[in-house]
Amino acid sequence: MSINAMPTRKSFAAFALFVAGVIAGPSSWGADQHPPLTRPDGKAADMTKPVKVFILLGQSNMFGMGDVGPPEKNGTLEHLTKTEKKFPHLVDDAGLWTTRSDVRYVQVMQKGAGMVLLNNDWLTVKGRTIGPELQFGHVMGQVLEEPVLVLKSCIGNRSLGWDLLPPGSERFTFEGKTYAGYKDDTPSWVEGEPKKAVPWYAGKQYDDDVANAKKVLADIGTYYPGSRQGEVAGFVWWQGHKDQNPAHASRYEQNLVSLIKHLREDFKVPDAPFVMATIAFDGWKLAEPGLTIANAQLAVGDSKKHPEFAGTVKTVEARDFWRDADVSPKNQGYHYNRNAWTYLEVGQALGWAMAELLKK
Repeated sequence: MSINAMPTRKSFAAFALFVAGVIAGPSSWGADQHPPLTRPDGKAADMTKPVKVFILLGQSNMFGMGDVGPPEKNGTLEHLTKTEKKFPHLVDDAGLWTTRSDVRYVQVMQKGAGMVLLNNDWLTVKGRTIGPELQFGHVMGQVLEEPVLVLKSCIGNRSLGWDLLPPGSERFTFEGKTYAGYKDDTPSWVEGEPKKAVPWYAGKQYDDDVANAKKVLADIGTYYPGSRQGEVAGFVWWQGHKDQNPAHASRYEQNLVSLIKHLREDFKVPDAPFVMATIAFDGWKLAEPGLTIANAQLAVGDSKKHPEFAGTVKTVEARDFWRDADVSPKNQGYHYNRNAWTYLEVGQALGWAMAELLKK
């Protein structure tokens, strides 16, 4: 069933809230404005329909650095859900983590010359950390009738200006240095001086992450039991930390536009929705060159600045979701102090942004 049709299995009340939110203006949804997420009902999805696959890309914060425990520490998932009683849809009456039987969560990563499978299970809480996939998957499971596969293909410490550089990207000059184009094996150099090649190339991580996602799609039944067909329904992006140098930040908007176009081309989904969250280190105190990156992300999601993406690309502002170290598990700013609340709120905002684009 498309998202425009009436629900047959999902809660009518939840669906009505979703539709009402769209009519009222979902672009203004905030943490307390979107329809509430409800506990999973334990039922499987309608397997007569193709699996809706959402591909999540980025670096370490997309990989997932929100601490699950211990419960006595502020900002952990256990403290948020079991002590503060927030996000009640994540915990059942027995105090155990709930599971969505209609949403599959698969996480893959490149290691050496091959793909490593890190997770292949129904959406629940497991392990020591979470990323935005948890709340994103809950939103998708609640608003879609179709089976959902949340496919995360990424690794930490990767930049859009080098590791994830899209195919076809050209070299550019910044403050006297030439910076790599796609497939170059030297990050930057001064013309006329010897290059210092590295055992890597510009765009290798893009190539690896895309190839691994395609492997999952080609064997959909292994990753979503009982399914025979999967289709890419959208892309989710959260990245930017490693691009916080003046050269890469200056090209971020251009590279991001190219990334969206090449992902759609590589997966043969020319109008697939693309949602992203801004980087948000230090919240509204975010400084340069990070500020340039956040502004680039907002610009690409602005239909007035990029009319070619009108109705298919949306950026959510994440700086409201920053939490200081004194209310977080650790003082680790580049991982948002490992505060699970940040990862939950970012994932939820991305989920409702995707729901809005699917509705359109």
